[in-house]
Amino acid sequence: MSDTLPTRCDEAWRYSDLAALERAWPLAAPEEIVVPEGGAVARVIVQDAAESAVAVQRYALTIGAEGRAAFHLLNTGGTLGRIEIDVTLHRAAHFELGAAMLGGDEQTLEIVTRVQHAEPDGTSNQVIRSVLGGRATGSYLGRIGVSRHAQKTDAAQSVKAMLLARTATANAKPELEIYADDVKCAHGATVGELDRQALFYLQSRGLPPAEAKALLLEAFVAAAFESAEDDAREQLQAAARAALRRLL
Repeated sequence: MSDTLPTRCDEAWRYSDLAALERAWPLAAPEEIVVPEGGAVARVIVQDAAESAVAVQRYALTIGAEGRAAFHLLNTGGTLGRIEIDVTLHRAAHFELGAAMLGGDEQTLEIVTRVQHAEPDGTSNQVIRSVLGGRATGSYLGRIGVSRHAQKTDAAQSVKAMLLARTATANAKPELEIYADDVKCAHGATVGELDRQALFYLQSRGLPPAEAKALLLEAFVAAAFESAEDDAREQLQAAARAALRRLL
């Protein structure tokens, strides 16, 4: 990591709050996690730092042959909350990411992933959901690389954002860099607002507007945590529920 603060010319920091970042620069080295051949790692991360904090978490993950790693995370705290995950997959390894960003006011929240399929038969799946209100900015930058010999790779990204106000901003930049010719790689990104008909339906059944919004948003965010183990899913959903109530 350079000692020089990045600029907006650096694509990885294009949408960031560089003034806030200066308070935490230079960043600490990433936490290194190695999954041995045939092994498995599961990590749950709830980033809920104080309102004025700059919270940057960085991970470098190597998954050995036939290994599995699952990261499920909620990014909701700090004036700048950023989570970076660099992943290298070896033969027949799998990486699963389920993540949500929930922010309001002037927050800047970011998830940056770089997933490199280095050997054949690897799989990866990333599901990102964002709910943004106020003047918040939520950004997902996700690069998938497939090496020349990493045939039979199967990689997917699903990125969806929900804006609670027209002043909020959602950025999505899924990216594929593929050098093998026998692969299955797909990505999709959407930005939208709550379904008015669904809101009307719930309110017509007696739910107050805030409760109706909360239920729809909880269902929207829950998709990010579906692949987590039961205890982890309950923890993440409870934390997400609390964060959503603060936004509404």
